[in-house]
Amino acid sequence: MKNFINEFKKFALRGNMLDMAIGVIIGGAFTGIVTSLTDNFINPILNFVTGGKIYTLQDIAGFASAFLSSLVNFFIMAFVLFCIMKAVNKLMSIGKKEDEVIPDKKICPFCKSEIHIEASRCPHCTSQLEN
Repeated sequence: MKNFINEFKKFALRGNMLDMAIGVIIGGAFTGIVTSLTDNFINPILNFVTGGKIYTLQDIAGFASAFLSSLVNFFIMAFVLFCIMKAVNKLMSIGKKEDEVIPDKKICPFCKSEIHIEASRCPHCTSQLEN
């Protein structure tokens, strides 16, 4: 059972799996914006142009309010998903050690060229180096 849980955790917390899940959720949230744009701007404009309906100022304010509401919902959803991703990335980085970088080059103090760390003489200017 423990092995099964570890395998599921490895599967569910893979980077590409999380990215795909976030993409699907953001796509669904963006669908709300497109639907609101169509219902609250494009359709009323087409109805007005074709003479199907005349809108009052209160109707227009309602359309704008509904569209702004869908935009705010989208940005809230995006912010929440961003916070969740940051938390998952933080949890995934716990326990991982940063690899120490051991320098293998140094700078010649005379000609300022890059040389191997163990060199006792600079291959560029032939100066004797201190170790």
